[in-house]
Amino acid sequence: MNDLLVNTVLTGTLVATIRIATPLMIAALGELITERAGILNLSVEGTMIMGAFVGFVACFATGSLAIGVLAAMLAGMLMGSIFALMVVTLKVDQIIAGIAMNILASGLSLYCYSLYFNTGELPVVSVFPVLPIPLLSEIPLVGEALFSQKLPTYIGFALVALVSVFLYRTRPGLELRCLGENPRIIDTAGLSVTLRQYGAILFGSACAGLAGSALTIAATGRFVPDMVAGRGWLAIVIVIAGNWQPGRIMIASVAFACLDALQLQAQSQGINVPYQLMLALPYIAALILMIGNGNRSRGPAQLGVAYTRE
Repeated sequence: MNDLLVNTVLTGTLVATIRIATPLMIAALGELITERAGILNLSVEGTMIMGAFVGFVACFATGSLAIGVLAAMLAGMLMGSIFALMVVTLKVDQIIAGIAMNILASGLSLYCYSLYFNTGELPVVSVFPVLPIPLLSEIPLVGEALFSQKLPTYIGFALVALVSVFLYRTRPGLELRCLGENPRIIDTAGLSVTLRQYGAILFGSACAGLAGSALTIAATGRFVPDMVAGRGWLAIVIVIAGNWQPGRIMIASVAFACLDALQLQAQSQGINVPYQLMLALPYIAALILMIGNGNRSRGPAQLGVAYTRE
């Protein structure tokens, strides 16, 4: 009986870990592409909020999960285009622009939510079903966690491989990495720095929008203002923790998600620990990591530095 209980708890923790890691991983991979282009996008939090809201509304209005996901990504790209206009074209300070976008998204989503859903009832939509992979999902412990998940989770892990191949096995990926190190080389070669930075920002913002939709139409089936709850900031920390490498970002996402899953299990098992402390665990870990790992991290040399042609 004890072994069965332990296996059940372990399986539940692993399943929750992968589920929680999904939006973190997707958002962090998008931010990785953006930062590799030399752009520090601090508006991930706000972009996730807008993706969560727009994806939920689109799904609620149409009843289609696919349209909800597409709408969330388009909302993310719209946020990204505004951010790109400010930092790439108008040369606004990237930190100021990112914070401004977060404030805009938080206020706009709250206003639109109260305007669209003014009936007093809490709207709910259907979520993505679990898609178990035959045979693999039956592996003890890890089978249910890795191979019996929802579609966004599979997309997230596939994105790790795709981003890795793009960055290290393709010419556009090499050009993108060069942007973050020395954009003048790209400019001297007759290639457009602006076009590539716009593309990187739009891709990263689309990923943030997709990550936001994973919180609504893939997990909870409802939207609550500010439900992102710092996950966008955590995604930025995960990029640093992963040392700007896709594989390590995946591991860091799972590690942070594991802390969150442990606090959920601790509450469900009635462990006598203040739940506020348990909720803060991932963010405390992020703070410790930033302090301890700051000098060892090696980010793009021109990250956050606006490029101006001479």
